[in-house]
Amino acid sequence: MPGLLFAQIGRAVPSSALDMVTGATGIEQVVLLFLAVLSLTSWAIMLAKWREFAALTRDAAPFLAEAASSDRFDQVVQTARLSVPTPYTQITQRAAQFLEQSTLANRARGETALSATQVEALKLLLDAEADGARERLVRFVPWLATIGSVSPLLGLLGTVLGVIDAFLGIATKGSGNLAAVAPGIATALIATAAALAVAIPASFGYNLFASRLSRLESGLDGFGSELIARLAREGRL
Repeated sequence: MPGLLFAQIGRAVPSSALDMVTGATGIEQVVLLFLAVLSLTSWAIMLAKWREFAALTRDAAPFLAEAASSDRFDQVVQTARLSVPTPYTQITQRAAQFLEQSTLANRARGETALSATQVEALKLLLDAEADGARERLVRFVPWLATIGSVSPLLGLLGTVLGVIDAFLGIATKGSGNLAAVAPGIATALIATAAALAVAIPASFGYNLFASRLSRLESGLDGFGSELIARLAREGRL
C-alpha cells in the first residue's frame, strides 16, 4: 500500500541525502545549485582572507620587534624601508615623509619645531593611512555577512515551494496519507539543511575576520600614536 501511494504522487522513498537532491523538484534544485555557488564563494573568500591575514602577521612581526627595540625615530624609518611592505611600514614612511616636508617648510620660516596644527595634521594623515589599510583588508569580507543572512531565506524559499509542490501532488492524486506526503516534505527540507550548512560557516567567518580587522585597526592606531609620542620625546614636535 505505501508503495502504491508513493507511485501515485510520483515520489520514491529517499534513502540518502543524494536521493533527496536528485529527487527534488526543478525549483528546489535551482535553489540548491545557487546555495552551492554561495558556499564555494564564501569558502574561497575565507581561505583568501585567512592567507592574507596570516601573511600580514608574519611580515609585520619582525618590523614591529625591531621598531620596539629602536632608540630613535630615524632607526624605525630605516627599518621600515628595509622591511617587507605592510601597513605598519607604510604608516612609518608616511610619517617620515610628512616630518621631512614640514621640517623644511619650518626652517624656511625660521621655526625649529612643528606647530600644533602640523601635529594635528600628522595625526590625521596617519589615521587616513590606517583607514586605507583597513579598507584594503576588509574587501570581500562583507560578502560573508550577506551570504550568512541570505542563505537561510533561500533555503526557506526552496523548502516552502517543495512543500507546496508535495501538497499539490497529494491533492491532484487524491492521496491524503501521511506516508504519501512524507517523502516530498523530506526532500523539500533538504534545502533548509543546505542553507544552514552555507550560512553557519559564512557567519562564523565574518565574525572572525571582523574581529581581526578590529584588532588590526586598534593596532595601527596605537602604532601611529606611538610614532608621534616617539617624535615628541625626541623634541621634534
